[in-house]
Amino acid sequence: MDSMDPAEHLLLAPAGLDVEGLAALVAEAAGGAIELADLYLEHSRQQAFQLEEGRVRSGSHAIAAGFGVRAVAGEATGFAYSEEINAPAIRAAARTARAIAGRGTTATVSLVHRAPAPRYPADDPIDSALDADKVHLLERVDRAARAFDPRVDQVVATLAASHQVVVVAQSDGELVADSRPLVRLSISVVARTPTRCGRGSAGGGGRSPFALFTGELDPETLARAAARQAIVNLAARPAPAGTMAVVLGPGWPGILLHEAVGHGLEGDFNRKGSSAFAGRLGQRVAAPGVTVVDDATLMGRRGSLSADDEGTPPAATVLIDDGILVGYLQDRHNGHLMGQPSTGNGRRQSFAHLPIPRMTNTFMRGGEVDPQEILASVDDGLYAVQFSGGQVDITSGKFVFAASEAYRIRAGKLAEPVRDATLIGDGPDCLTKVTLVGNDLALDLGIGTCSKGGQMVPVGVGLPTVKLSALTVGGTGG
Repeated sequence: MDSMDPAEHLLLAPAGLDVEGLAALVAEAAGGAIELADLYLEHSRQQAFQLEEGRVRSGSHAIAAGFGVRAVAGEATGFAYSEEINAPAIRAAARTARAIAGRGTTATVSLVHRAPAPRYPADDPIDSALDADKVHLLERVDRAARAFDPRVDQVVATLAASHQVVVVAQSDGELVADSRPLVRLSISVVARTPTRCGRGSAGGGGRSPFALFTGELDPETLARAAARQAIVNLAARPAPAGTMAVVLGPGWPGILLHEAVGHGLEGDFNRKGSSAFAGRLGQRVAAPGVTVVDDATLMGRRGSLSADDEGTPPAATVLIDDGILVGYLQDRHNGHLMGQPSTGNGRRQSFAHLPIPRMTNTFMRGGEVDPQEILASVDDGLYAVQFSGGQVDITSGKFVFAASEAYRIRAGKLAEPVRDATLIGDGPDCLTKVTLVGNDLALDLGIGTCSKGGQMVPVGVGLPTVKLSALTVGGTGG
């Protein structure tokens, strides 16, 4: 399917627009002191079903459409948006956005369509399976979780899908269209005894049709994983407190890297000098062996993009190379102000939001050490394999993360599970304390959503098994 086909059908034809018309509308926002102008059109469709107490009790379906026009002059940005897609509305919005630069000559814009390299199917995943089959999938999840152990008391599962079709027209002549599928299964389990409660969660998804859950991601396997974690936490002892060696497991623990380090490498924070990494290009910011990459080109991953929300092709951007800071994540505006090209990381939640630098799939590359050797190197410490949330201060890099599944390491072996463990530190310092990097890099299964500036976007994270020589652990045990 040509990348413009869904856009023509859902966005352009209903509004009576064509390529020449788009060019004329973008021109209304450009010219004079305006350095960058763009028009972003979007049609999105969302569906979700939720299971509770053994039954699917809610379902939702929503359709939204609209456009946003941006005009940039230096550090000033004019932006206007509307849910009404037609030439008069876009023209009025373009003139409003352009008003930040005062009067000037309207530009002449000629658009050339560039088809992006596809990273996922263009078809709407909502139509890829019958609704009855989606309900049946959730019922299977419930049965599998409850069959895992009689102490499983509560199962909540959500199956969601969306399809986003976008068109980006730039004042430099670029015209890009993209059709983005997304599916996600989220499972939460509570296990109980007369005196204890344990919680577990699991899930997965990606830019794919629902067939993902009949192949690569088995819903019943995910249900058992959530139930297993809940049962483990039933027996967990209070976490120790103090400074100790910490081993992070592969996959989802990369959320700590995303939050504590990744946000600090986004261009807007560094342009404003509000990141702990500002002004440190070319300097050592991490231990040797630490290489951090943001890669939107991975096929079918939750954070992947064929084109970002400014129409820029994404890339595999190396941010930290063997411990040396070599780059930031940029959109067009911040990159221009810093004298750097866009890295294809301009992202927005919807047509009603401005694009800003955001991560896509962010991970640390694997090393050469066997994960068992890493555990064996720790005499007394903590092994954290799942996280439920955390807080980060971008300016200082300080973070607090809550581990939802963790174990004590004693004499180089995994010992008892622990509960209520928090990891406390700061991102730049944390990176310098990496002493061993495992050969088992894994990406998360496709559940990440990132919040920044009031905007939510899907992301991916990843990590190999990693040893930190010393990190503060907050807990109530000895």
